[in-house]
Amino acid sequence: MSELSLLSEETISNKIYFIRNQKVMLDRDLALLYGIETRVLKQAVKRNISRFPEDFMFEFNKSEFENWRSQFVISNSDKMGLRHLPMAFIEHGVLMLSSVLNSDKAIQTNIQIMRIFTKVRQMLLDITEMKIDILQIQKKTRKSRQKYRTGFLLSR
Repeated sequence: MSELSLLSEETISNKIYFIRNQKVMLDRDLALLYGIETRVLKQAVKRNISRFPEDFMFEFNKSEFENWRSQFVISNSDKMGLRHLPMAFIEHGVLMLSSVLNSDKAIQTNIQIMRIFTKVRQMLLDITEMKIDILQIQKKTRKSRQKYRTGFLLSR
């Protein structure tokens, strides 16, 4: 369990990306968290591909891959091990990985990841609620201004 305590919320949340308007984690990051090689993770997924429909996992297309890759400074000698298009796992896909990898570390890591996804979802809900509150305040302010202007014009 001491290894797992090294996986801070920040470590995990920094590996959650927004791609195709969804929160996803990439195969290479998940493999790192699980303590396995990316190719082992990909092989496990390919052997159990029926557990990963497109709403659980998808592969980058070439333009997504180039766009994502261009966001990093990469030397020619070290292409970040990216010879193949990355797999992106949506929350349910990450959850499914623990059953495919079937190790205690995968299960414990997934529990931590699910907690982070839940916190991110709650933060997004909080932000949405704040936006709604702001819109309501703006609407009330506009109405007050209109009443003030109307009252001011009538008093002339």
